[in-house]
Amino acid sequence: MQRRKFLSAVAALAGAPAVARAGDAGKLPVDLIVTGATIHTVDDAFPNPQAFCVRGGIFAYVSSRDGAMALRGPKTEVLDLTGYTVLPGLIDAHLHLTAVGLDLAEVDLFKLHSYADVVAKTVAFAKASPDAWILGDGWDQNLWAAKSFPTHAPLSAAIPDRPVALSRLDGHAVLANAKAMQLAGVGKSTPDPAGGRIVRDAEGNPTGVFVDNAQDLIYRNVPDPTHQQLVRAARAAIAECNRWGLTTVAEPGTDDARLAAHVELIEAGRYSIRNYAMLWDDAALIDRHLQSGIVENAYDGHLWIRAVKMFADGALGSRGAALLAPYTDDPGNTGLVVTPQAHMQAVTEKALRGGFQVCVHAIGDRGNRMVLDAYEAALLSVPSHDPRLRIEHAQVLSPQDIGRFATLGIIPSMQTTHQISDMAWAQARLGPQRVLGAYAWRSLLDTGAIVANGTDAPVEAVSTLRTFHAAISRQNERNEPPGGWYPDQRMTRDEALKSMTIWAAHANFQEKLLGSITPGKYADFVVMDRDWMTAPAETIMETQIAATYLAGTRVYDGSGQ
Repeated sequence: MQRRKFLSAVAALAGAPAVARAGDAGKLPVDLIVTGATIHTVDDAFPNPQAFCVRGGIFAYVSSRDGAMALRGPKTEVLDLTGYTVLPGLIDAHLHLTAVGLDLAEVDLFKLHSYADVVAKTVAFAKASPDAWILGDGWDQNLWAAKSFPTHAPLSAAIPDRPVALSRLDGHAVLANAKAMQLAGVGKSTPDPAGGRIVRDAEGNPTGVFVDNAQDLIYRNVPDPTHQQLVRAARAAIAECNRWGLTTVAEPGTDDARLAAHVELIEAGRYSIRNYAMLWDDAALIDRHLQSGIVENAYDGHLWIRAVKMFADGALGSRGAALLAPYTDDPGNTGLVVTPQAHMQAVTEKALRGGFQVCVHAIGDRGNRMVLDAYEAALLSVPSHDPRLRIEHAQVLSPQDIGRFATLGIIPSMQTTHQISDMAWAQARLGPQRVLGAYAWRSLLDTGAIVANGTDAPVEAVSTLRTFHAAISRQNERNEPPGGWYPDQRMTRDEALKSMTIWAAHANFQEKLLGSITPGKYADFVVMDRDWMTAPAETIMETQIAATYLAGTRVYDGSGQ
Protein backbone atom coordinates (compact mmCIF):
# COMPACT_ATOMS: atom_id res chain seq x y z
CA MET A 1 0.00 0.00 0.00
CA GLN A 2 2.70 2.48 0.99
CA ARG A 3 4.76 1.58 -2.09
CA ARG A 4 1.77 2.15 -4.41
CA LYS A 5 1.04 5.46 -2.69
CA PHE A 6 4.64 6.57 -3.14
CA LEU A 7 4.80 5.60 -6.82
CA SER A 8 1.55 7.46 -7.43
CA ALA A 9 3.01 10.55 -5.78
CA VAL A 10 6.16 10.30 -7.89
CA ALA A 11 4.12 10.08 -11.06
CA ALA A 12 2.20 13.20 -10.09
CA LEU A 13 5.39 15.12 -9.30
CA ALA A 14 7.49 14.01 -12.27
CA GLY A 15 8.78 16.94 -14.23
CA ALA A 16 7.78 19.47 -11.58
CA PRO A 17 9.91 22.55 -12.26
CA ALA A 18 12.52 23.75 -9.83
CA VAL A 19 11.22 27.01 -8.38
CA ALA A 20 13.71 29.69 -7.39
CA ARG A 21 11.14 32.25 -6.30
CA ALA A 22 12.22 35.80 -6.92
CA GLY A 23 13.47 37.87 -4.03
CA ASP A 24 12.18 41.14 -5.47
CA ALA A 25 8.72 41.66 -3.99
CA GLY A 26 8.80 45.45 -3.64
CA LYS A 27 8.18 46.81 -0.19
CA LEU A 28 5.90 44.07 1.11
CA PRO A 29 6.58 43.34 4.79
CA VAL A 30 8.82 40.39 5.51
CA ASP A 31 8.33 37.57 8.02
CA LEU A 32 11.78 37.62 9.59
CA ILE A 33 14.70 40.03 9.84
CA VAL A 34 18.10 38.73 11.02
CA THR A 35 20.61 41.35 12.11
CA GLY A 36 23.60 41.84 14.40
CA ALA A 37 25.41 38.64 13.45
CA THR A 38 28.56 37.99 11.47
CA ILE A 39 26.98 36.69 8.26
CA HIS A 40 28.83 34.58 5.71
CA THR A 41 26.59 34.38 2.65
CA VAL A 42 28.92 32.24 0.45
CA ASP A 43 27.85 34.58 -2.33
CA ASP A 44 30.41 37.08 -3.61
CA ALA A 45 27.58 39.41 -4.64
CA PHE A 46 26.63 39.88 -0.99
CA PRO A 47 29.84 40.07 1.05
CA ASN A 48 29.67 40.92 4.76
CA PRO A 49 26.02 42.02 4.92
CA GLN A 50 24.60 43.57 8.07
CA ALA A 51 21.23 41.82 7.80
CA PHE A 52 18.94 39.66 5.73
CA CYS A 53 15.17 39.17 5.45
CA VAL A 54 12.93 36.16 4.91
CA ARG A 55 9.51 36.25 3.25
CA GLY A 56 7.47 33.12 2.60
CA GLY A 57 10.39 30.84 3.39
CA ILE A 58 12.68 32.58 0.87
CA PHE A 59 15.57 35.00 1.37
CA ALA A 60 13.99 38.31 0.28
CA TYR A 61 16.75 40.82 1.00
CA VAL A 62 20.46 40.70 1.88
CA SER A 63 22.38 43.90 2.59
CA SER A 64 22.22 46.71 5.13
CA ARG A 65 20.40 46.81 8.44
CA ASP A 66 18.54 49.95 7.44
CA GLY A 67 17.38 48.35 4.22
CA ALA A 68 16.20 45.29 6.12
CA MET A 69 14.35 47.29 8.77
CA ALA A 70 12.55 49.23 6.02
CA LEU A 71 10.77 45.95 5.23
CA ARG A 72 9.56 45.46 8.80
CA GLY A 73 5.82 45.05 9.23
CA PRO A 74 3.56 44.69 12.27
CA LYS A 75 4.02 40.91 12.34
CA THR A 76 7.71 40.79 11.41
CA GLU A 77 9.98 38.93 13.81
CA VAL A 78 13.32 40.68 14.34
CA LEU A 79 16.14 38.41 15.43
CA ASP A 80 19.14 40.24 16.88
CA LEU A 81 22.04 37.78 16.80
CA THR A 82 24.80 40.03 18.04
CA GLY A 83 27.78 37.89 19.03
CA TYR A 84 26.77 34.97 16.81
CA THR A 85 27.75 33.83 13.31
CA VAL A 86 25.27 32.84 10.60
CA LEU A 87 26.09 30.48 7.74
CA PRO A 88 23.91 29.10 4.95
CA GLY A 89 22.18 25.87 5.92
CA LEU A 90 24.87 23.19 5.82
CA ILE A 91 24.67 20.42 3.22
CA ASP A 92 26.00 16.89 3.65
CA ALA A 93 26.66 15.52 0.16
CA HIS A 94 26.82 11.89 1.32
CA LEU A 95 24.80 10.86 4.38
CA HIS A 96 22.81 7.63 4.69
CA LEU A 97 19.80 9.30 6.29
CA THR A 98 17.58 6.27 6.91
CA ALA A 99 20.56 4.19 8.02
CA VAL A 100 21.50 6.84 10.59
CA GLY A 101 18.07 6.43 12.15
CA LEU A 102 18.09 2.63 11.97
CA ASP A 103 21.50 2.54 13.62
CA LEU A 104 20.13 4.49 16.56
CA ALA A 105 18.02 1.39 17.31
CA GLU A 106 20.98 -1.04 17.06
CA VAL A 107 23.88 -1.80 19.38
CA ASP A 108 26.51 0.93 19.03
CA LEU A 109 29.99 -0.58 18.69
CA PHE A 110 31.90 2.52 17.60
CA LYS A 111 35.24 3.33 19.22
CA LEU A 112 35.45 0.13 21.28
CA HIS A 113 39.08 -0.83 21.83
CA SER A 114 38.80 -4.61 22.11
CA TYR A 115 36.76 -7.46 20.69
CA ALA A 116 35.88 -8.43 24.27
CA ASP A 117 34.20 -5.03 24.65
CA VAL A 118 32.25 -5.63 21.42
CA VAL A 119 30.97 -8.98 22.72
CA ALA A 120 30.11 -7.60 26.16
CA LYS A 121 28.18 -4.63 24.77
CA THR A 122 26.31 -6.87 22.32
CA VAL A 123 25.33 -9.25 25.11
CA ALA A 124 24.01 -6.39 27.24
CA PHE A 125 22.03 -5.05 24.29
CA ALA A 126 20.59 -8.50 23.49
CA LYS A 127 19.26 -8.88 27.04
CA ALA A 128 17.10 -5.79 26.59
CA SER A 129 16.11 -6.35 22.95
CA PRO A 130 12.90 -8.18 22.01
CA ASP A 131 14.00 -8.57 18.37
CA ALA A 132 14.66 -11.97 16.83
CA TRP A 133 17.90 -10.71 15.26
CA ILE A 134 20.53 -8.73 17.16
CA LEU A 135 21.99 -6.10 14.86
CA GLY A 136 24.86 -3.73 15.50
CA ASP A 137 27.26 -1.41 13.79
CA GLY A 138 30.63 0.27 14.24
CA TRP A 139 33.32 -2.25 15.22
CA ASP A 140 36.80 -1.53 13.90
CA GLN A 141 39.60 -4.05 14.34
CA ASN A 142 42.14 -1.31 13.70
CA LEU A 143 41.41 0.00 17.20
CA TRP A 144 42.22 -3.35 18.81
CA ALA A 145 45.62 -4.54 19.98
CA ALA A 146 45.82 -7.40 17.45
CA LYS A 147 44.30 -5.37 14.57
CA SER A 148 43.03 -8.56 12.92
CA PHE A 149 39.50 -9.55 11.97
CA PRO A 150 37.55 -11.20 14.80
CA THR A 151 36.31 -14.79 14.75
CA HIS A 152 32.78 -15.72 15.67
CA ALA A 153 33.63 -18.16 18.51
CA PRO A 154 33.50 -15.71 21.46
CA LEU A 155 30.34 -14.08 20.09
CA SER A 156 28.69 -17.45 19.39
CA ALA A 157 29.51 -18.68 22.90
CA ALA A 158 28.03 -15.56 24.45
CA ILE A 159 24.87 -15.53 22.30
CA PRO A 160 24.28 -19.10 21.01
CA ASP A 161 20.52 -19.08 20.45
CA ARG A 162 19.80 -15.86 18.53
CA PRO A 163 21.28 -14.72 15.22
CA VAL A 164 23.69 -11.79 15.46
CA ALA A 165 25.01 -9.61 12.63
CA LEU A 166 27.44 -6.82 13.49
CA SER A 167 28.51 -4.46 10.72
CA ARG A 168 32.02 -3.06 10.54
CA LEU A 169 32.01 0.74 10.80
CA ASP A 170 32.45 1.21 7.04
CA GLY A 171 29.54 -1.08 6.18
CA HIS A 172 31.78 -3.28 4.03
CA ALA A 173 32.13 -6.27 6.36
CA VAL A 174 29.82 -8.05 8.78
CA LEU A 175 30.58 -10.32 11.73
CA ALA A 176 28.00 -13.09 12.14
CA ASN A 177 27.64 -15.58 14.96
CA ALA A 178 27.12 -19.33 14.47
CA LYS A 179 23.33 -19.05 14.63
CA ALA A 180 23.27 -16.45 11.87
CA MET A 181 25.56 -18.57 9.69
CA GLN A 182 23.39 -21.61 10.35
CA LEU A 183 20.26 -19.76 9.22
CA ALA A 184 22.17 -18.55 6.15
CA GLY A 185 23.27 -22.08 5.29
CA VAL A 186 26.89 -20.98 5.17
CA GLY A 187 29.62 -23.55 5.68
CA LYS A 188 33.00 -24.71 4.54
CA SER A 189 31.75 -25.56 1.06
CA THR A 190 30.06 -22.19 0.47
CA PRO A 191 31.91 -20.43 -2.35
CA ASP A 192 32.89 -16.77 -2.26
CA PRO A 193 30.37 -14.75 -4.27
CA ALA A 194 31.54 -12.44 -7.03
CA GLY A 195 32.84 -9.22 -5.49
CA GLY A 196 32.86 -10.68 -1.99
CA ARG A 197 35.00 -12.73 0.35
CA ILE A 198 34.20 -15.15 3.16
CA VAL A 199 37.08 -14.91 5.61
CA ARG A 200 38.20 -18.45 6.50
CA ASP A 201 40.50 -20.18 8.96
CA ALA A 202 43.39 -22.48 8.03
CA GLU A 203 40.96 -25.39 7.49
CA GLY A 204 38.72 -23.34 5.22
CA ASN A 205 35.89 -22.84 7.72
CA PRO A 206 34.15 -19.44 7.80
CA THR A 207 35.45 -17.34 10.69
CA GLY A 208 32.27 -15.26 10.83
CA VAL A 209 33.47 -12.24 8.84
CA PHE A 210 31.92 -11.63 5.42
CA VAL A 211 33.37 -8.87 3.24
CA ASP A 212 31.53 -6.72 0.67
CA ASN A 213 29.16 -8.78 -1.54
CA ALA A 214 29.54 -11.79 0.78
CA GLN A 215 27.57 -9.83 3.37
CA ASP A 216 24.43 -10.62 1.39
CA LEU A 217 24.73 -14.25 2.49
CA ILE A 218 23.90 -13.07 6.02
CA TYR A 219 21.78 -9.98 5.53
CA ARG A 220 19.33 -11.58 3.07
CA ASN A 221 17.98 -13.52 6.06
CA VAL A 222 17.43 -10.41 8.22
CA PRO A 223 13.80 -9.23 8.12
CA ASP A 224 13.33 -5.93 6.29
CA PRO A 225 12.38 -2.98 8.51
CA THR A 226 8.65 -2.34 8.61
CA HIS A 227 7.20 0.85 7.20
CA GLN A 228 6.73 2.28 10.68
CA GLN A 229 10.30 1.39 11.64
CA LEU A 230 11.49 3.28 8.56
CA VAL A 231 9.31 6.27 9.46
CA ARG A 232 10.71 6.35 13.01
CA ALA A 233 14.26 5.94 11.72
CA ALA A 234 13.92 8.79 9.23
CA ARG A 235 12.46 11.13 11.85
CA ALA A 236 15.21 10.31 14.36
CA ALA A 237 17.90 10.85 11.73
CA ILE A 238 16.47 14.19 10.64
CA ALA A 239 16.49 15.44 14.22
CA GLU A 240 20.14 14.38 14.54
CA CYS A 241 21.01 16.22 11.32
CA ASN A 242 19.25 19.42 12.37
CA ARG A 243 21.20 19.30 15.64
CA TRP A 244 24.41 19.77 13.64
CA GLY A 245 23.13 22.59 11.41
CA LEU A 246 22.29 20.36 8.45
CA THR A 247 19.35 21.44 6.33
CA THR A 248 20.05 19.28 3.25
CA VAL A 249 21.50 15.83 2.73
CA ALA A 250 22.18 13.59 -0.24
CA GLU A 251 21.07 10.08 0.72
CA PRO A 252 23.10 7.46 -1.18
CA GLY A 253 21.21 4.25 -1.84
CA THR A 254 17.48 4.25 -1.28
CA ASP A 255 14.38 2.49 -2.61
CA ASP A 256 10.64 2.94 -2.81
CA ALA A 257 10.02 1.56 0.69
CA ARG A 258 12.35 4.08 2.26
CA LEU A 259 11.09 6.89 0.07
CA ALA A 260 7.50 6.08 1.08
CA ALA A 261 8.47 6.57 4.73
CA HIS A 262 10.00 9.93 3.89
CA VAL A 263 6.93 11.02 1.95
CA GLU A 264 4.69 10.14 4.91
CA LEU A 265 6.75 12.43 7.14
CA ILE A 266 6.75 15.20 4.53
CA GLU A 267 2.98 15.08 4.15
CA ALA A 268 2.62 15.13 7.94
CA GLY A 269 4.78 18.26 8.18
CA ARG A 270 7.45 16.45 10.20
CA TYR A 271 10.27 16.54 7.65
CA SER A 272 12.64 19.35 8.58
CA ILE A 273 15.28 18.62 5.97
CA ARG A 274 15.78 18.48 2.19
CA ASN A 275 16.72 15.11 0.73
CA TYR A 276 18.55 14.50 -2.53
CA ALA A 277 17.83 10.78 -2.85
CA MET A 278 20.02 8.39 -4.84
CA LEU A 279 18.46 5.12 -6.02
CA TRP A 280 20.10 1.76 -5.42
CA ASP A 281 21.58 -0.02 -8.42
CA ASP A 282 18.51 -2.19 -8.98
CA ALA A 283 17.33 -2.55 -12.58
CA ALA A 284 13.60 -2.64 -11.83
CA LEU A 285 13.84 0.29 -9.41
CA ILE A 286 15.84 2.39 -11.86
CA ASP A 287 13.52 1.60 -14.75
CA ARG A 288 10.44 2.62 -12.75
CA HIS A 289 11.95 5.99 -11.91
CA LEU A 290 13.32 6.58 -15.39
CA GLN A 291 9.81 6.02 -16.67
CA SER A 292 8.31 8.36 -14.05
CA GLY A 293 10.96 10.99 -14.70
CA ILE A 294 13.04 13.33 -12.59
CA VAL A 295 11.54 14.48 -9.29
CA GLU A 296 13.02 17.86 -8.48
CA ASN A 297 12.20 20.35 -5.74
CA ALA A 298 9.10 18.34 -4.85
CA TYR A 299 6.94 18.91 -1.80
CA ASP A 300 8.05 22.53 -1.56
CA GLY A 301 11.73 21.67 -1.82
CA HIS A 302 11.89 18.62 0.43
CA LEU A 303 12.64 15.85 -2.08
CA TRP A 304 14.74 15.28 -5.19
CA ILE A 305 14.99 11.93 -7.05
CA ARG A 306 17.33 12.16 -10.02
CA ALA A 307 20.40 10.07 -9.20
CA VAL A 308 21.57 6.44 -9.13
CA LYS A 309 24.16 5.07 -6.69
CA MET A 310 26.53 2.17 -7.51
CA PHE A 311 29.57 0.54 -5.88
CA ALA A 312 32.88 -0.05 -7.67
CA ASP A 313 34.78 -1.64 -4.78
CA GLY A 314 34.92 -2.16 -1.03
CA ALA A 315 36.59 -0.22 1.78
CA LEU A 316 40.20 0.38 2.74
CA GLY A 317 39.75 -0.61 6.38
CA SER A 318 38.52 -4.10 5.48
CA ARG A 319 41.04 -4.37 2.61
CA GLY A 320 38.24 -4.55 0.09
CA ALA A 321 39.15 -1.34 -1.75
CA ALA A 322 40.34 -2.28 -5.24
CA LEU A 323 44.01 -1.34 -5.68
CA LEU A 324 46.23 -1.26 -8.76
CA ALA A 325 48.96 -3.05 -6.77
CA PRO A 326 48.70 -5.31 -3.70
CA TYR A 327 48.15 -3.94 -0.21
CA THR A 328 51.43 -3.10 1.45
CA ASP A 329 50.33 -4.94 4.60
CA ASP A 330 48.65 -7.83 2.71
CA PRO A 331 50.80 -8.57 -0.35
CA GLY A 332 48.50 -11.25 -1.78
CA ASN A 333 45.46 -8.98 -1.85
CA THR A 334 44.45 -6.26 -4.32
CA GLY A 335 40.94 -5.80 -2.97
CA LEU A 336 37.52 -6.50 -4.47
CA VAL A 337 35.72 -5.28 -7.55
CA VAL A 338 32.10 -5.18 -6.42
CA THR A 339 30.59 -4.11 -9.74
CA PRO A 340 32.08 -4.84 -13.18
CA GLN A 341 33.15 -1.81 -15.16
CA ALA A 342 30.93 -2.80 -18.09
CA HIS A 343 27.86 -2.71 -15.83
CA MET A 344 28.80 0.70 -14.47
CA GLN A 345 29.13 2.04 -18.00
CA ALA A 346 25.82 0.52 -19.11
CA VAL A 347 23.88 1.92 -16.14
CA THR A 348 25.51 5.33 -16.61
CA GLU A 349 24.49 5.41 -20.26
CA LYS A 350 20.91 4.45 -19.39
CA ALA A 351 20.76 7.08 -16.65
CA LEU A 352 22.19 9.82 -18.87
CA ARG A 353 19.56 9.10 -21.52
CA GLY A 354 16.90 9.69 -18.88
CA GLY A 355 18.53 12.83 -17.52
CA PHE A 356 19.60 11.13 -14.28
CA GLN A 357 22.89 11.63 -12.49
CA VAL A 358 25.16 8.70 -11.54
CA CYS A 359 27.19 8.48 -8.34
CA VAL A 360 29.63 5.59 -7.80
CA HIS A 361 31.39 4.59 -4.59
CA ALA A 362 35.11 4.16 -5.26
CA ILE A 363 37.82 3.91 -2.61
CA GLY A 364 40.92 2.31 -4.13
CA ASP A 365 43.01 3.66 -7.00
CA ARG A 366 41.88 0.77 -9.22
CA GLY A 367 38.25 1.33 -8.22
CA ASN A 368 38.51 5.04 -9.05
CA ARG A 369 40.19 4.36 -12.39
CA MET A 370 37.46 1.90 -13.32
CA VAL A 371 34.78 4.49 -12.62
CA LEU A 372 36.62 7.24 -14.50
CA ASP A 373 37.04 4.90 -17.48
CA ALA A 374 33.36 3.88 -17.34
CA TYR A 375 32.26 7.50 -17.13
CA GLU A 376 34.54 8.60 -19.96
CA ALA A 377 33.18 5.88 -22.24
CA ALA A 378 29.57 6.63 -21.26
CA LEU A 379 29.97 10.35 -21.95
CA LEU A 380 31.35 9.58 -25.39
CA SER A 381 28.39 7.29 -26.07
CA VAL A 382 25.74 9.60 -24.60
CA PRO A 383 26.92 13.23 -24.76
CA SER A 384 25.24 15.24 -22.03
CA HIS A 385 25.06 18.98 -21.53
CA ASP A 386 25.41 18.92 -17.74
CA PRO A 387 25.74 15.38 -16.34
CA ARG A 388 27.57 16.18 -13.07
CA LEU A 389 28.68 12.57 -12.66
CA ARG A 390 30.09 11.94 -9.19
CA ILE A 391 32.57 9.62 -7.56
CA GLU A 392 31.67 9.04 -3.94
CA HIS A 393 34.73 9.05 -1.64
CA ALA A 394 37.46 9.25 -4.36
CA GLN A 395 39.67 8.19 -1.52
CA VAL A 396 42.87 6.78 -3.07
CA LEU A 397 43.89 8.15 -6.47
CA SER A 398 46.72 7.37 -8.81
CA PRO A 399 48.64 10.54 -9.78
CA GLN A 400 47.69 9.89 -13.41
CA ASP A 401 43.97 10.07 -12.55
CA ILE A 402 43.76 13.19 -10.38
CA GLY A 403 43.53 15.58 -13.32
CA ARG A 404 40.84 13.49 -15.03
CA PHE A 405 38.15 14.70 -12.62
CA ALA A 406 38.31 18.29 -13.83
CA THR A 407 38.91 17.28 -17.44
CA LEU A 408 35.82 15.04 -17.53
CA GLY A 409 33.75 17.26 -15.26
CA ILE A 410 33.51 14.56 -12.59
CA ILE A 411 32.67 15.75 -9.06
CA PRO A 412 34.67 14.15 -6.23
CA SER A 413 32.20 13.72 -3.37
CA MET A 414 34.56 13.26 -0.42
CA GLN A 415 34.30 12.99 3.34
CA THR A 416 37.06 14.84 5.15
CA THR A 417 36.48 12.93 8.40
CA HIS A 418 37.47 9.66 6.68
CA GLN A 419 41.03 10.97 6.68
CA ILE A 420 41.16 11.59 10.41
CA SER A 421 39.60 8.18 11.13
CA ASP A 422 41.93 6.32 8.78
CA MET A 423 45.24 8.13 9.23
CA ALA A 424 46.49 5.79 11.98
CA TRP A 425 46.64 2.82 9.58
CA ALA A 426 46.15 4.12 6.00
CA GLN A 427 49.87 4.32 5.28
CA ALA A 428 50.33 0.72 6.43
CA ARG A 429 47.74 -0.31 3.84
CA LEU A 430 49.13 1.84 1.03
CA GLY A 431 52.83 2.44 1.65
CA PRO A 432 54.67 5.80 1.67
CA GLN A 433 54.26 6.62 -2.02
CA ARG A 434 50.72 5.51 -2.77
CA VAL A 435 49.41 7.27 0.36
CA LEU A 436 50.31 10.61 -1.27
CA GLY A 437 47.25 10.17 -3.49
CA ALA A 438 44.93 9.42 -0.56
CA TYR A 439 42.40 11.97 0.74
CA ALA A 440 43.99 14.35 -1.76
CA TRP A 441 41.65 17.32 -1.51
CA ARG A 442 44.24 19.96 -2.34
CA SER A 443 45.52 18.05 -5.37
CA LEU A 444 42.00 17.82 -6.79
CA LEU A 445 41.13 21.44 -6.03
CA ASP A 446 44.32 22.65 -7.69
CA THR A 447 43.21 21.04 -10.97
CA GLY A 448 39.97 23.05 -10.96
CA ALA A 449 37.68 20.37 -9.54
CA ILE A 450 35.29 21.20 -6.72
CA VAL A 451 34.83 18.95 -3.69
CA ALA A 452 31.38 18.15 -2.31
CA ASN A 453 31.90 17.38 1.38
CA GLY A 454 29.98 15.08 3.69
CA THR A 455 30.27 12.54 6.47
CA ASP A 456 29.13 9.15 5.10
CA ALA A 457 27.19 8.87 8.38
CA PRO A 458 26.61 6.49 10.05
CA VAL A 459 30.13 5.42 9.00
CA GLU A 460 31.29 8.66 10.61
CA ALA A 461 29.47 10.87 13.09
CA VAL A 462 26.96 13.34 11.65
CA SER A 463 28.99 16.20 13.21
CA THR A 464 29.55 19.14 10.86
CA LEU A 465 32.17 20.38 13.32
CA ARG A 466 34.37 17.37 12.58
CA THR A 467 33.86 17.83 8.83
CA PHE A 468 35.02 21.47 8.81
CA HIS A 469 37.81 20.94 11.35
CA ALA A 470 39.25 17.98 9.45
CA ALA A 471 39.13 19.90 6.16
CA ILE A 472 41.19 22.84 7.41
CA SER A 473 43.53 21.04 9.83
CA ARG A 474 43.92 17.36 8.79
CA GLN A 475 43.74 16.69 12.55
CA ASN A 476 41.39 14.68 14.76
CA GLU A 477 39.20 15.98 17.59
CA ARG A 478 42.24 16.15 19.88
CA ASN A 479 44.07 18.32 17.33
CA GLU A 480 46.47 15.46 16.55
CA PRO A 481 48.91 14.98 14.96
CA PRO A 482 50.70 18.30 15.50
CA GLY A 483 50.69 20.22 12.24
CA GLY A 484 48.25 17.80 10.63
CA TRP A 485 48.56 14.55 8.64
CA TYR A 486 50.02 15.42 5.22
CA PRO A 487 49.01 19.07 5.82
CA ASP A 488 49.75 20.13 2.25
CA GLN A 489 46.39 18.56 1.32
CA ARG A 490 44.36 20.84 3.58
CA MET A 491 41.54 23.04 2.30
CA THR A 492 41.37 26.74 2.97
CA ARG A 493 38.53 27.86 5.22
CA ASP A 494 36.72 29.38 2.27
CA GLU A 495 37.00 26.10 0.35
CA ALA A 496 35.89 24.06 3.35
CA LEU A 497 32.78 26.20 3.81
CA LYS A 498 31.96 26.05 0.09
CA SER A 499 32.41 22.26 0.14
CA MET A 500 29.67 22.11 2.81
CA THR A 501 27.35 24.61 1.12
CA ILE A 502 27.41 25.85 -2.48
CA TRP A 503 29.69 23.12 -3.90
CA ALA A 504 27.60 20.41 -2.26
CA ALA A 505 24.49 22.10 -3.64
CA HIS A 506 26.04 22.08 -7.12
CA ALA A 507 26.78 18.37 -6.81
CA ASN A 508 23.04 17.89 -6.12
CA PHE A 509 21.76 20.19 -8.93
CA GLN A 510 20.48 22.52 -6.18
CA GLU A 511 22.74 25.56 -6.46
CA LYS A 512 19.95 27.80 -7.80
CA LEU A 513 17.88 27.08 -4.71
CA LEU A 514 20.34 26.33 -1.91
CA GLY A 515 23.91 26.72 -0.70
CA SER A 516 24.14 30.46 -0.08
CA ILE A 517 22.29 33.32 1.57
CA THR A 518 21.02 34.88 -1.65
CA PRO A 519 17.71 36.56 -2.47
CA GLY A 520 15.42 34.06 -4.18
CA LYS A 521 16.85 30.96 -2.49
CA TYR A 522 15.27 28.93 0.27
CA ALA A 523 15.91 30.61 3.63
CA ASP A 524 17.97 27.84 5.21
CA PHE A 525 20.61 28.99 7.68
CA VAL A 526 22.47 27.97 10.81
CA VAL A 527 23.42 30.08 13.85
CA MET A 528 26.57 29.24 15.82
CA ASP A 529 28.54 30.71 18.69
CA ARG A 530 31.79 31.32 16.81
CA ASP A 531 33.05 32.35 13.41
CA TRP A 532 34.59 29.41 11.57
CA MET A 533 36.34 31.81 9.23
CA THR A 534 38.45 33.33 12.02
CA ALA A 535 38.29 31.09 15.11
CA PRO A 536 41.52 29.20 15.95
CA ALA A 537 41.36 25.78 14.34
CA GLU A 538 41.85 24.05 17.67
CA THR A 539 38.58 25.57 18.95
CA ILE A 540 36.34 24.53 16.06
CA MET A 541 35.30 21.33 17.84
CA GLU A 542 34.00 23.44 20.74
CA THR A 543 31.42 25.14 18.50
CA GLN A 544 27.85 25.25 19.79
CA ILE A 545 25.07 25.19 17.20
CA ALA A 546 22.58 27.72 18.58
CA ALA A 547 19.83 27.23 16.00
CA THR A 548 19.03 25.69 12.63
CA TYR A 549 16.44 27.24 10.30
CA LEU A 550 14.73 25.63 7.33
CA ALA A 551 12.78 27.98 5.06
CA GLY A 552 12.95 30.63 7.75
CA THR A 553 11.47 28.37 10.44
CA ARG A 554 13.54 27.23 13.39
CA VAL A 555 13.85 23.45 13.39
CA TYR A 556 16.48 23.18 16.12
CA ASP A 557 17.75 25.35 18.92
CA GLY A 558 20.51 24.92 21.43
CA SER A 559 18.13 23.50 24.02
CA GLY A 560 17.58 20.52 21.73
CA GLN A 561 14.13 21.58 20.52
